[in-house]
Amino acid sequence: LNKLKLTTMVLYETLRLYGAVIMIARETTADTELGGVKIPKGTTTMIPMAIMHRDEEVWGADAGEFKPDRFQNGVGRAAKHPSAMLAFSAGPRSCIGQDFAMLEAKATLAVILRRFEFEVAPEYVHAPAEFLTLQPKCGLPVLLKLLGQ
Repeated sequence: LNKLKLTTMVLYETLRLYGAVIMIARETTADTELGGVKIPKGTTTMIPMAIMHRDEEVWGADAGEFKPDRFQNGVGRAAKHPSAMLAFSAGPRSCIGQDFAMLEAKATLAVILRRFEFEVAPEYVHAPAEFLTLQPKCGLPVLLKLLGQ
């Protein structure tokens, strides 16, 4: 599974644009200044990952486009800042299950892709909607075909 580099890149790019969580909350442990704004100790701040993952200053002019190649040299080099990818958070509060989640996703994709061919149905209209998570507003119709038939 560790040799599936393209699959890993596709998964990270999917998580960047369509992550399971659109926002994370953090509480300041000391008086802080962020972007010229003073934030007192104990203040809960919301980090809008869905917006940050599309920030052109961080990800480049093509930030809104699906381009797995941006992860070709690893997660830490995909953007202008090494901690820009927040799908699993970052630092001491990052998700302890991120390695397992990536292995599980790669294994699942490998099983599916060995048995099936699938494509998005022609009637699909790309319209992401936020409701706790980012999801397709009108569902995601997919055409599925068993390989070898």
